[in-house]
Formats: sequence, C-alpha cells, structure tokens
Amino acid sequence: MLIGELASRAGTSAKTLRFYEGEGLLPQPARNRSGYRDYPANALERVAFIRDAQVAGFSLRQIGQILEIRDSGEAPCAHVGQLIDQRLHQVEQRIVELQETLRNLQELARRKGKLDPTD
Repeated sequence: MLIGELASRAGTSAKTLRFYEGEGLLPQPARNRSGYRDYPANALERVAFIRDAQVAGFSLRQIGQILEIRDSGEAPCAHVGQLIDQRLHQVEQRIVELQETLRNLQELARRKGKLDPTD
C-alpha cells in the first residue's frame, strides 16, 4: 500500500509516517518500480500501535524499545508491564500535584472574594 493510502487508513499524515521511519519505528518499506514506498498490510497495525502508545503517554524512545523487542521475536510483555507501572506512577503523582494546585487556586479565589477593590 502506498504512503497516502496508509496515512489515510491510519488517520495520520504521510509526513508523520516518514517521521516514524526516520525514528526507526516503522521499517523502511520496499519501493515499487516507480520508487514509491510500498508498505506491507501489517504496517497499519504497527502505526495504530504507535499512535495508541503515544496517547497512553509513552515516549517515542519507549515505543521504539517495545517494537525492537517485538521485532526480535520476543514477547515484550515484561518490559511493557514495567513501562505501564512507571507511567501509572507518573500519572498518579501528577494527579496529586494537580489536586494541590486546585486547592491553592480555590483558596486564592476565596480570598479574592473577600477583598475590597477600593483597598
């Protein structure tokens, strides 16, 4: 499948696919006689995985590590499990920080309501 078709089916752009190739996330595809990229059918699944992993908050480096393990024929389950645990901890910490920020803002809003603008 040509890059435009893959981009359309994956809901992304050709530029993004070329970027993924440059980062090593997508293997260099074969070229047809005209020199156009000719992606295999499984490229769509791979792009979907990359995008889903990005939405989950994984870095491109982490995604690359997962794909490298998978491409070697090993199951990346243990590595992915560690990454999930790390990401979950980061999100939990961020929630704690955001809750503290919310409390601070609420207190400032309460105090602001008591101020006399003429002072």
